[in-house]
Amino acid sequence: MKPDRIVIGSTDPRAVKVMENLYKPFVRQGNPMLIMDEKSAELTKYAANAFLATKITFMNEIANFCERVGANVDAVRLGIGSDDRIGKRFLFPGIGYGGSCFPKDVQALHFSGQSEGYPFRILEAVMEVNQQQRLALLPKLMVYFNHDLKDKKIAVWGLSFKPDTDDIREAPALFMLRELLSMGVKIHAYDPEAMENVKKELGSNIAYGNSPYETLANADALMICTEWSVFRSPDFQRMKEAMAIPAIFDGRNIFEPEEMKILGFDYFSIGR
Repeated sequence: MKPDRIVIGSTDPRAVKVMENLYKPFVRQGNPMLIMDEKSAELTKYAANAFLATKITFMNEIANFCERVGANVDAVRLGIGSDDRIGKRFLFPGIGYGGSCFPKDVQALHFSGQSEGYPFRILEAVMEVNQQQRLALLPKLMVYFNHDLKDKKIAVWGLSFKPDTDDIREAPALFMLRELLSMGVKIHAYDPEAMENVKKELGSNIAYGNSPYETLANADALMICTEWSVFRSPDFQRMKEAMAIPAIFDGRNIFEPEEMKILGFDYFSIGR
């Protein structure tokens, strides 16, 4: 309801006038209403989402490299985000992007490029890296449990592709859950909104909790896949008492490593 800009694609003066009148109430603060031809408008939409997906993916690559060289991705993020040419948004690393827009639009633009004989090599890399990033926590989990996850109980917080939605389309959590299930892991998951949708996908293959804490009973580890606000300030003592092993694998970097160490958790995140 408060857009940065309105993009109207039309070469018909009457249609443009109708759309300008329709959207006028939403740009009263002076945000631009851009008029262009239909193809340029459509490409603007795809290019914007593809660029943001690329920005996220680039930061995930930087986070992975930070782990190799001992750097802290949070410091790097603040360092580059303070550059006005780059900006602060979409620089938070994690276990990849999902949802209805970014995956679909990146794939669509890439496919359109192929159809026109233009391969969009950057987008090929974005899709490949994002696919790998969805499982970024798995190697950490495997090492922690000596490459034997069979019959381990893993609690999972967050199933939707982002907070404040029940949308699980291309959600990184689902890719991780399917991989864990194939390894014989027992999963007990909680999400404030998305559990009913996940039940349609995975059925009774995983257990579902009525609260974040219920999922932690006798858990060998906690995996955080979506950064819901309800997860950000939990009762850590209650968590520790409920878990069989106080290990947290944080795919969204919502906790601070030093604080978690002081609290007595084995804590693993992305790029830190």
